[in-house]
Amino acid sequence: MTSPAQPSSGYIVAILGATGLVGTQLMQILEERQFPVKQLKPLASQRTAGSLINFMGEEIRVEEATPEAFEGVDIVLASAGGSVSEALVPEAVKRGCVVIDNTSCFRMTEGVPLVVAGVNDADLEHHQGIIANPNCSTSQLMPVFKALNDAFGLERAIVSTYQSVSGAGKEGMDELIDTTRSVFKMMGEPEVGARSEAVPAEFKVFARPIAFNLVAQIDQFVEGGPEDGYTKEETKVIHESRKILHQPDLKITCTAIRVPVMVGHSESVTLEFKKPVSPEAAMFVLEQTPDVVVARKPQDFPTPVEVTGKDPVYVGRIRRDTSNPEHGLNLWIVADNLRIGAALNAVRLAEVLVKHNWLKPKQPINA
Repeated sequence: MTSPAQPSSGYIVAILGATGLVGTQLMQILEERQFPVKQLKPLASQRTAGSLINFMGEEIRVEEATPEAFEGVDIVLASAGGSVSEALVPEAVKRGCVVIDNTSCFRMTEGVPLVVAGVNDADLEHHQGIIANPNCSTSQLMPVFKALNDAFGLERAIVSTYQSVSGAGKEGMDELIDTTRSVFKMMGEPEVGARSEAVPAEFKVFARPIAFNLVAQIDQFVEGGPEDGYTKEETKVIHESRKILHQPDLKITCTAIRVPVMVGHSESVTLEFKKPVSPEAAMFVLEQTPDVVVARKPQDFPTPVEVTGKDPVYVGRIRRDTSNPEHGLNLWIVADNLRIGAALNAVRLAEVLVKHNWLKPKQPINA
């Protein structure tokens, strides 16, 4: 294997969306993992350009995200929203950057690798300047799916997600705080008490009030076709899983729920396999899988509060599917969505590119 062509002083790294929730996490993880950053260029909208951020003990001024801002940059970690990526990522690539994009803009684009680090790293080798980071709820599934698929042959997956408000950014977290305060304030009024009227009517980020509630809608509903009635979030899990696992015919379905949790997505999963499988065999396989932590005892199941700020994917409640006991399993999968589902995976992908000397795009295979 060729050694990485790493400049002795490191790389120029731009963070597109540096003042956002994931952008802040990206900078934190670059520091934690000691990624070789020669120079950091924080980029954001005109509204927050000029503000100061702290990186490696140094205050750095945020620049406005323009096409010209990518001149001389080696790696771009982008998390500023789909419309921003659509406009600026091609401009960055034109200027010789490799872009790891956290939005949904390029995930299903033919020729763009969609990668979870440690799952399908080889897909990075023939990138053409853009690499897509999967949806947060997809990302934490993939290490588990890949390991069990390799061992037992995955045939079908039924996924129900319980996604934290941080998946909707800082605005989602703020709305949970604000609506919770409103509920408590209303409950203190004698004429309202604890009745359902205490739920505040004003909400902007989510389809319904999120405080003390569950919302069975993430993103917009699909109208018409075989996915009629699904949300776009649910279809992302379906199509992204198939692309990452290289199984276009994988039988998979999803229901995505927003829950009043700050950070950490949880997923209830039923899997069916070609080969017979037992909980013990599945636990053994997952315990050999990097970045996966298994709870063997049912009562040791993971929760979002316990995994926040941690890197692994946590798996518990591994048990036989009573409707398909020989070939089926039920699992409970929890992870910090801001890390494995966004910032951490992006930085890990950059590490793989550097390690294998894959920063420079190769000619397309069919060129």
